[in-house]
Amino acid sequence: MGSTDLNKPTKRQLKTFSGLRRVVATLRGPEGCKWDRVQTHASLRPYLVEETAEVLAALDAENPIALAEELGDLLIEVLLHVQIAEENGDFTMEDVIYGIGDKLVRRHPHVFGDAVAETPEAVMTQWDELKRAERVGESALFGIPETLPALAYAQAIQRRAAKAGFAFDSKDQAWEALEEEIDELKLAKTAEEQRDELGDVLFATANVARWYDADAEDALWLTARRFSRNFRRLEGIVDDRGVDLSETAVAEKMALWEEAKAQTG
Repeated sequence: MGSTDLNKPTKRQLKTFSGLRRVVATLRGPEGCKWDRVQTHASLRPYLVEETAEVLAALDAENPIALAEELGDLLIEVLLHVQIAEENGDFTMEDVIYGIGDKLVRRHPHVFGDAVAETPEAVMTQWDELKRAERVGESALFGIPETLPALAYAQAIQRRAAKAGFAFDSKDQAWEALEEEIDELKLAKTAEEQRDELGDVLFATANVARWYDADAEDALWLTARRFSRNFRRLEGIVDDRGVDLSETAVAEKMALWEEAKAQTG
């Protein structure tokens, strides 16, 4: 019996968290996988982003089988980062588990203590108050990752700023700010001014979305996906009719677009 057979976990072990950790440790070990052994926190970064995106795709598809598989792939990324940290002496799995467990208990005093929070909104208010108390002296924007997609980042910092008291008093004021930014974009002359004003328009749009309790990132993604689906239908129509879109009048293009949008399936 070879060393590989000795290292191979049983099916029973593979159904446990400890068994999965053993697999990751073996892959990183002296006799493990040459690819896994050379990975670092930095080199694994793109895979963490990719696996997170695939989890979101499975959620959007409402496919529980795919979701279970993609969550497993994401979990491996987490375990690899923990394994590397343990090897470096930075922190352990116990540190990770205790840290999140302690936070959940601390921020749910209505469950693990005597506090009262009878609605989801009350729970969120309590959570935010406890978070602020824990972060006295730090910016209200502390901890928001700048690696978020731009619209998601914009809304995240706007929500934090609003909770800190810096926000418009009404939806109408948010709309006025957006309209002002659009007017300034129209008047922008240089490429730099146009870029900056366009950023202001998008930022103000994200703020309006917040007033509608809408996720700007999700809204744009859904619209982009809908456009992609309709454009593919449009391509089918013009291919069937031998139409060259580059030589078609705008009015006819829009008529073809409406026809594509009306198709189902």
